[in-house]
Amino acid sequence: MRLPIKLTMLAALALLGGCAGLIQQAPTLGDPVAVVEQKMGRPSARYRVGSGQVFEYATGPMGQQTFMAHFTPDGRLLSYEQVLTSEKFATVRIDAATKNDILLAFGRPAEVSRVAMHDYEVWSYRYKEAGVWNSLMHVHFDRQGVVRHMMNGPDPQYEPRDRQGP
Repeated sequence: MRLPIKLTMLAALALLGGCAGLIQQAPTLGDPVAVVEQKMGRPSARYRVGSGQVFEYATGPMGQQTFMAHFTPDGRLLSYEQVLTSEKFATVRIDAATKNDILLAFGRPAEVSRVAMHDYEVWSYRYKEAGVWNSLMHVHFDRQGVVRHMMNGPDPQYEPRDRQGP
């Protein structure tokens, strides 16, 4: 084999090896915390909820998936779901949900910004709208940390930058 071909094959194998870390075995309801961590790896964040806990498995800031694992007080997996979906965003209660509610529901945002006109802090989450379109969901909080507005739109990270006219 010629050297360039060998180098190309080695590079491809290295890339595939790097992806192997992303492929995880899904946990099973009832699994103890240690088994979930064995299957999924270390969570990107851990949150206390009452006497239980929630593990966040984020793929961000560029990722479009975040998995949340909810545990019972005795440390057993109660639920596990990919939360960056249109359906899950639709459950947010405007004028009632707080930053903590959003953090526990969706994990850390991909981006944080401000809207000066309303003095809102905006948390943005990358996701696939309807499982197809590269989108951002923007969650707007007032000074008290209450959700006042939500809006989605195309994710500019995935928009072609070199568009040329017809």
